[in-house]
Amino acid sequence: MSYNIQEEIKKRILVLDGAMGTMIQRHKLTEDHFRGDRFKDHPVPLKGNNDLLSLTQPDIILDIHRTYYEAGADIAETNTFSGTTIAQADYSLQDIVYELNKVSAELARKAADEYSTPNKPRFVAGSIGPTNRTASISPDVNNPGFRAITFDELKEAYITQVNGLLDGGADILLIETVFDTLNAKAAVMACQEVFDERGKEWPIMISGTITDNSGRTLSGQTAEAFLISLSHVPLLSVGFNCALGAKQLEPHLKAISHKAPFAISAHPNAGLPNEFGAYDETPELMGVQIESYLDQNLINIIGGCCGTTPDHIKVIAELATRYAPRKFDTQHV
Repeated sequence: MSYNIQEEIKKRILVLDGAMGTMIQRHKLTEDHFRGDRFKDHPVPLKGNNDLLSLTQPDIILDIHRTYYEAGADIAETNTFSGTTIAQADYSLQDIVYELNKVSAELARKAADEYSTPNKPRFVAGSIGPTNRTASISPDVNNPGFRAITFDELKEAYITQVNGLLDGGADILLIETVFDTLNAKAAVMACQEVFDERGKEWPIMISGTITDNSGRTLSGQTAEAFLISLSHVPLLSVGFNCALGAKQLEPHLKAISHKAPFAISAHPNAGLPNEFGAYDETPELMGVQIESYLDQNLINIIGGCCGTTPDHIKVIAELATRYAPRKFDTQHV
């Protein structure tokens, strides 16, 4: 049965899943796990290429999706954060990108269909990460005009990813962890070109990253500027994820919540990293901070990023049932 997220988002606050990488780390996987049989002779080390696990360890990825749905998530992100030819070039795996995205979406789709009910349909968000290149900033401090990637190269890479995600059954396309708005615009254009080719549109979520206490993205935009620069796109939602914990993210959500004609999303980290780079904010403490969002009617979609687990999502999902969703201009959805 097909469900409509545009209708569901008017009824209730939707819950996004938590961190994929945090859950993968629990399995203590080795190089051999990442390679599997198919890539056992690959000339480049593959450990750390989490997206590849959709092909080499699909049962682990499927189980992670199931665990988040079991915890109360409405939306699961596909295991495709680095699923572009640009990012996979680091592992000499550009040629498998379409398959990687399609299979990843199929795994999330399988879990979503298992857990969907008429009262609580589950959705799949195709995760589209920022890539490891920036279109706006030079990586060479001695040559400010240099760019390691062009807009058109980004767009073409995203087109391959989007086609794979949609063919695998994604309901939504989530352009996330945006540190460079020009990269995001390339992803949006890729989506729109694919939609035109297919004669059908899918909902788009965009989630930026405020990189530090300066309150700006890496490419220099404030939260409000980020919203304005993407408001020409007919989005399902706009919001922020990663880099900050829930408490630190709150003022940036406030900055856009009263101005955005779209739904607002947030999936913050489990606090800030400790001295070992780990995230140790408890589900209960994160829940207290998320409840502040809900009390102020700031959001429509809430989930977790780095360090969050099904235990965090369970607390967040429970809280979300107690509050009405933020109202917004549904003609844009």
